[in-house]
Amino acid sequence: MHNIKTNFDKIIEVVKDILNQEINEKGNYIRRGVVPKFSDIEVIALSLTAECLSIDSENYLFSKIAAEYQHEFKNIISRRQYNDRRKLLFEKTEQVRKLLSARLNRQADVFAIDSMPIEICKISREHRNKMGKESVHHCPDKGYCASQKKYFYGYKLHSVCSASGVIESLDLTKASIHDVHYLKDVKQLFSNCIITGDKGYISRQHQINLFETAGIELEVPLRSNQKEQKPKMWILKKVRKRIETVFSQLCDQFMIQRNYAKSFAGLKSRILAKVTGFTILQFLNKFIYNKPVSRVKHALAN
Repeated sequence: MHNIKTNFDKIIEVVKDILNQEINEKGNYIRRGVVPKFSDIEVIALSLTAECLSIDSENYLFSKIAAEYQHEFKNIISRRQYNDRRKLLFEKTEQVRKLLSARLNRQADVFAIDSMPIEICKISREHRNKMGKESVHHCPDKGYCASQKKYFYGYKLHSVCSASGVIESLDLTKASIHDVHYLKDVKQLFSNCIITGDKGYISRQHQINLFETAGIELEVPLRSNQKEQKPKMWILKKVRKRIETVFSQLCDQFMIQRNYAKSFAGLKSRILAKVTGFTILQFLNKFIYNKPVSRVKHALAN
């Protein structure tokens, strides 16, 4: 279950199948320059394998490969090269995630929307933090998490997932950005479906706009002091609970709240690798092992 090479072989086969039209026979994207011996597809697969095995430290990963898997990874690159190439392959990794979720969410028409805090450091240390401050647009800031009833310093991960728990869309914003603003992106990505969210998405204006422009029915529970109360649909409540379970799995197995990044590019690459790793385990469960999609902890035990 914890053998890096065995699980790497499983994951790289899935990535090859997904990207078979995009890469050449050596597993690289076509570009000018020296052809790397450790291919692009191997960099992506190794990144996903490490996250699936809860190895989020590159130092530990490369130390373990050097000590136990030196002969299995003969063309392995240095840790610095791996880190740089993983950032450069961000868009390709996102393409893998989108293609996987498209297969898993085929014909899905009910989704849940929510956000979770990505804390960079404690608020008392925000003035000493340098991560993400290379750009004004990517700089972290202070926000409030209503579910945990606390302020935090960092970013927000916005996500839309299907009723089966497969993440269809995600985005990373500053912590101070209100959840309702992500609905502008949702309008461009979804159509003719039902999306349920918590009370943070209450907005009559956005509900009308989503329905008129994209045919999206946004279902949110009303506050107790609001008029026109209506009975709650238990199925939508169950779907909304599903995205909370997905966030819990990302925090538990994939340790998405733990941050080792030194830059915003490094942070978003790590978060994307965790979400893509989560999706690839769901893909293995459904199409390879015929298991329930949500049992991601057992996916590599087969």
